[in-house]
Amino acid sequence: MPQDHYPVLLALGLALALGIVILVVSSLVTRRIGGRVDLEPYESGEPLLDSSRKRISILFFLIAIDFVVFDVEAAFLYPWVLVIREGGWELFWAVMVFIALILVGFVYIWKKGGLDLHSRTTIATASDSDG
Repeated sequence: MPQDHYPVLLALGLALALGIVILVVSSLVTRRIGGRVDLEPYESGEPLLDSSRKRISILFFLIAIDFVVFDVEAAFLYPWVLVIREGGWELFWAVMVFIALILVGFVYIWKKGGLDLHSRTTIATASDSDG
């Protein structure tokens, strides 16, 4: 039984050894010169247009969590596709119930405004100042 795990242990050991070798060689080869400019963040060699330490709205993170939930739900459907013929109608209806529950959750998030990037106070303030 332990000999069944040797290939996995070998791959894990090789990956660990390769990671250590890459870190060591990188630290030996890298030139350590520079200063404040080298520590500044940049993208594509262009200077920053704005501060990189901006505050991000919590609504962005809530939408990201919703995306992760629905993305993981889609991952549960892949094994179902592989065994749908062997599972028969019972498996089909079980997955239909699963999809229905996910859709109920999606409609709930949609109705609560969980997919809007603008907060309700921002929308109310903007509409009050227009009129």
